Amino acid sequence: MNIKLYSIILKLLHLFSFMDIEQKVEQTLKKIRLKKKEKILVAISGGKDSAVTAYLLKRLGYKIKGIHIDLGLGKYSENCLKSVKELCNKLKIKLYLYSVKKETGKTMSDIFKHKDEKLSNCTLCGVMKKWLLNKKARELKADKIATGHNFNDGLETFLMNLFKGSQNSNLNSVPILKTKNKKFIVRIKPLFFIANGKIENYCKKLNLPVYKKICPYRGETYRVETRDFVKKLSDKEKKNLMKNFLELAEKIKKDEKETRYCEVCGEPSRKNLCKRCELLNSKI
Repeated sequence: MNIKLYSIILKLLHLFSFMDIEQKVEQTLKKIRLKKKEKILVAISGGKDSAVTAYLLKRLGYKIKGIHIDLGLGKYSENCLKSVKELCNKLKIKLYLYSVKKETGKTMSDIFKHKDEKLSNCTLCGVMKKWLLNKKARELKADKIATGHNFNDGLETFLMNLFKGSQNSNLNSVPILKTKNKKFIVRIKPLFFIANGKIENYCKKLNLPVYKKICPYRGETYRVETRDFVKKLSDKEKKNLMKNFLELAEKIKKDEKETRYCEVCGEPSRKNLCKRCELLNSKI
């Protein structure tokens, strides 16, 4: 085959692949009925998923602003913040910055040192980020919080909760998460049906500024083990699992009790204490 023709075919294949990503994201946004006039805060971490989420929402004409939580993890957090600022400058979107230390008096690395040994750093970090994002998004009067969770993330979370017997936790891992609680800001996941590998290629093609190194505090968590398991599954098996997951989540949603407010911090909670106050024993 002629080299030039081969090159053209490759470019066309890449183009169709990227068009497929954009169409799937657009379909997801239509399904969750996201409106162009809504104020959307994109949780930008410095990684590829949140970068692509911000790029696509801006490209599709939505009103977005960025929000970043500085976790206080030394050089890693500094490099993440650098990438976040570069991305927001490139996309010309306003960025709101908050830090765990300013909000709690301690960095995440400080909190890790005094945590319960049974808790993984990732679990604790995830709970803190969600708590802060919801609180700050409400103060900023945002209508939605958009995160970069993708197809692989959703599948991994579903399996982890299934293996642990925590089926009700799967309510948090759907394309749109909302409750009747007035303090809870609706969370959306535009990349929910896009595979991790496709997002990585898309990000590279667009040359979006991202920090690629893994968090030094991650360690060998249960999620990493589940991720390795998911990698061994065929595409058909993954799609079937996702289909079953969404059907199960819909059934659980019908039986969901109305959320309450945490007795300590006043934030939305399904129990007397929110996950953040429960895990940290209300000591931060």
